[in-house]
Amino acid sequence: MDQPKQMLIIGYGNMSGAMLAGWLASGVDPARFAILNRSQKPVPDGVTAYRNVDEAASAGSHDAIMLGFKPHQLPDLASGFQELAAGRPVYSLLAGMTLAQLQSAFPHAAAHVRVMPNLASRINKSPIILAESGLDASQRGAVSEFYDMLGNAVWLDDESQYDLATALAGSGPGFVYRFIDALAVAGHRLGLSEDQARSLSLAMVEGAAGLAASSDMSPGELANAVASPGGMTRQGLNALDHEDALVALLTETLRATRDRGAELSAGSA
Repeated sequence: MDQPKQMLIIGYGNMSGAMLAGWLASGVDPARFAILNRSQKPVPDGVTAYRNVDEAASAGSHDAIMLGFKPHQLPDLASGFQELAAGRPVYSLLAGMTLAQLQSAFPHAAAHVRVMPNLASRINKSPIILAESGLDASQRGAVSEFYDMLGNAVWLDDESQYDLATALAGSGPGFVYRFIDALAVAGHRLGLSEDQARSLSLAMVEGAAGLAASSDMSPGELANAVASPGGMTRQGLNALDHEDALVALLTETLRATRDRGAELSAGSA
């Protein structure tokens, strides 16, 4: 099994849309993708759009499918996608849905792969968390190359850690955006205009993240490098570090996110 020659993406929401945009930005031929989506949402030029299963099944040209709908819809929708999945690898973006659940839902698929990107796929800057059942080493390599186009593909061989990795790398942008917003709100409350606070927060985070990604120093070392003893930055870091408050908050944030994945897997609403 090589990279998909034509992937059928079932569901065309924010995440699958970001991934498609990232692949196209990487130079992948849009003819390699088709979308199955009930809405009339437009798709990029060159990408085939199907409005129902019969249309997609009759075309029969895809060699892989990627599930991009809501996790709770899997029990109701899986039976209608059996023909589309038979003999083909199934890639799943469904948070909380385990490999065992995918195998049960699509018993005749050639392989089952969990995929968790984030919205930075659109700009080819996303970590992509992968876990699989049914692939050999060569096939894993081909899958890695395909998803590496969106950023950096990472395999998890211990699926029990998948929800935690998803909380960190998949849900993490939401937490970073909240932090940026909180910085801007704090700056505004202390006297900057809203536009100034927002602009400075965005520019600062963009620069800091870029430096952290390219530096040989760890983020912790970079934080200390910014902070002179007795200076302004050190005083601010002391507030963040007091009683390990920031680490404790983020630990609870990741725990709550991870545990929600387990609830989704168990079928909780």
